[in-house]
Amino acid sequence: MASSLYDISIACYRQALGGVVGFLEKGRAHCAQKSIDLNAIVQTRLYPDMLPFSFQIHSVAHHTLGAIRGLEAGVFHPPKDLPELDYAGLQNKVAETLAALEQYAPEQVNAWEGRELVFQIGDRKVPFTAEGFVLSFSLPNVHFHAATAYDILRMKGAPLGKRDFMGQLRTAG
Repeated sequence: MASSLYDISIACYRQALGGVVGFLEKGRAHCAQKSIDLNAIVQTRLYPDMLPFSFQIHSVAHHTLGAIRGLEAGVFHPPKDLPELDYAGLQNKVAETLAALEQYAPEQVNAWEGRELVFQIGDRKVPFTAEGFVLSFSLPNVHFHAATAYDILRMKGAPLGKRDFMGQLRTAG
């Protein structure tokens, strides 16, 4: 069976976002139990030259819902003017992103198969096919930023495991 554009995009995004929803909640509970300031987590970085937790969560949303909107429009841009959100606001952003993705029907997304998309950053334009964009740019970014957010919570002692990161598996049957 061949995989459709919907399968490689929205189905994968929903799985990744489900993992993020779960590990954010476990992180919140851990911080409450250990009296760790959740708003300090929002600004935590793995390393000084890396962007903070809040950016990682914004990026997960941008490389999922933003990617789908980019496929629909034929152009994708880096995010601009990210709002400052507290931990609960970041949790809401992920939940809203997941809910928005669920509004896209497979037929709608699959109609974009083979469509051209341009990633535009400043004056630079990088051409992709829809499938190439999802597989070589969007999904790697989703997993990178989700893993970085997960790692920040692990660094703060949250009791997370690989299963928390993976989200709901798409098993046969």
